[in-house]
This record gives sequence, structure tokens and C-alpha cells, in this order.
Amino acid sequence: MNLGPHATFIIAAYGSAAVVVLVLISWIALDRRSLTRDLAELEARGIRRRSARLREDA
Repeated sequence: MNLGPHATFIIAAYGSAAVVVLVLISWIALDRRSLTRDLAELEARGIRRRSARLREDA
């Protein structure tokens, strides 16, 4: 595979795009973990979601 005189730029562009995608995936995974922990803490203190109240009333 010959990328020509712009091989360095092409490889750098693909590499940086891969890094950005991996950072975004990691950020989302860490944020999900944090939000799940926060939600569990709130539910342990007795604070429930509004949607849970609607199902209990029905």
C-alpha cells in the first residue's frame, strides 16, 4: 500500500482520530460509572425516581 508523499499526514490523521474516539468512549464509560454510583447513593438515602412513584401509584 503506497500512500504517497502524504503518508505521514494520513497516518497521523487516522491515529489522532482513533485516540479521540477512544478518549470519548472512556469518558462515557467513566461518566456512566459515576452516575450509577450517584443514583445508588440517592436511592439508598430513600430518594426515588419520579417514574418509580408513578408505577407504585398504579
